[in-house]
Amino acid sequence: MKTLVIPVTAFQQNCTLLSCENTGLGAVVDPGGDLDRILAIAEEAGITLTKILLTHAHADHAAGAADLAAQLGVPIEGPHRDDEFWIETLPQQCAMFGLPAATAFTPDRWLEHGDTVSFGDETLEVLHCPGHTPGHVVFFHRSQRLALVGDVLFRGSIGRTDFPRGDYDTLIRSIRERLFPLGDDITFIPGHGPDSTFGEERRSNPFVRDGQTA
Repeated sequence: MKTLVIPVTAFQQNCTLLSCENTGLGAVVDPGGDLDRILAIAEEAGITLTKILLTHAHADHAAGAADLAAQLGVPIEGPHRDDEFWIETLPQQCAMFGLPAATAFTPDRWLEHGDTVSFGDETLEVLHCPGHTPGHVVFFHRSQRLALVGDVLFRGSIGRTDFPRGDYDTLIRSIRERLFPLGDDITFIPGHGPDSTFGEERRSNPFVRDGQTA
């Protein structure tokens, strides 16, 4: 599986193109905006996008989903249903943060912990990791040892929990109990900023490093 990370919107959110090397079919994760740029890069890379995957429904991650799905005629999968209230407020979110107008939508498929999503010959496992938002999910490619974690975890930091229905303790549990047990060798692509590994964050992240209790 190939990955292409495309920072989009004024928030420099990491939209990711995933593609199956055998078939050329792919998925786009968190198309928050700048759709023309996303489509141009996908075309240049020879990727046929077959679905949209969402980690959560904050505007910088999800605002472009409905328009892109309509343009391509592809389904939207994710996030977990507990983020439905965030999807319903996408137009207001965009107005508040000065982002281009967005359309609310209903995903073609809500995702649950333990589900899988696929494109071409590739399959991703779904982990429900609430805390930043209640319906946040993570996509995990087991054989490639790669996780797309949205705004759960960053290099040296963690997602904000001061938005409606965010919860700090829940977020810490999601990281320590659902992500870190996957293995120190897992590379993760966060929703913002550079990649890291779970092992590096266990060693040095001040919020979730080993032995950290506060």
